[in-house]
Amino acid sequence: MTDKTNANKSTQDLPAPLTRVALSDTELNDTKLDSIDGLDQYLKATAGSRQGRDIPPLEKWHPEQVADMNLVIKANGEWWHEGGLIGRESLVNLFATILWKEDNDGVIEYFLKTPVQKLRISVEDVPLLINDVGIVTENAISWLEFTTTTGDVVRLDDAHPITLRAYQPNKSTALNQINNEEVKESLTEPQVRPYMPVRNGLEALIGRNTFYHLTEIGELTEQNGVAILTLSSGSKSYQISMPDS
Repeated sequence: MTDKTNANKSTQDLPAPLTRVALSDTELNDTKLDSIDGLDQYLKATAGSRQGRDIPPLEKWHPEQVADMNLVIKANGEWWHEGGLIGRESLVNLFATILWKEDNDGVIEYFLKTPVQKLRISVEDVPLLINDVGIVTENAISWLEFTTTTGDVVRLDDAHPITLRAYQPNKSTALNQINNEEVKESLTEPQVRPYMPVRNGLEALIGRNTFYHLTEIGELTEQNGVAILTLSSGSKSYQISMPDS
C-alpha cells in the first residue's frame, strides 16, 4: 500500500485517452457488441471527446436491445470471457466504465451498457475490487482514499461507508475435484467481507491486503468483547465492528 500525499492522485497513472477509430454508420450498426473485439471497437469508435477514464453518462442511455454475454466477473475480481481469463488490463478498464446495475423485481442484474444495447453479464460477488488505500490531504483535511483495480477513486465519507457482510461462495465444478473435505468446506463456507459503494449503485470489495492496511492506519479497540476498527477521514470518524477471527 502507498500513502498518497497529492490530492490529484485520481488523475494520475490512468489509461491513455481512448483512440477514436473512424467507422461509418453502417460499420457501427453491423458491429457485434456481444463479442469482446466488437464491443472494444464500438466503444473506441464512439468515445468522442471523452478523455482518459471518464465515465460516460450511462444514466442517460436507454437502449431497448438486451442480449446475454458470456462474461463473468469472479469473486476475486478477475474478468473471464467464454471460459478464458481476459488478460488485457486496458480492455477490462475500458469495459468497467460501462458497468451498469439494475434491480429488476428484487433480482440484481449487471450489464455492460451502451447507447444501443445492454449486455447482461454474470457477477459472482460485486463487480469492482479495491486494491489500494492511502491518505490524501486537501485544505489541511486528511481523507482515506481508495482505488480500484480498474481506476475508480473514492474517499471514505458518509456517502461511501465501509460495511461488512457475509458472502457465500458457490460450489463450482472445481470443488468437486477436491478430495479433502476440510479444504472443500473451508472454500465454500460463508466469508465476511468488507465492501464500499463506488458509483451508479456499484460496489467494490476491499481486498484482503488493503483491509489489513486499514487496520494499521486505523485504531483497534474492544467494546463489550467486540473488536472495533475506527477510521478517520474528512474530519469524521467511522467505526467498523470486526468479525470474530
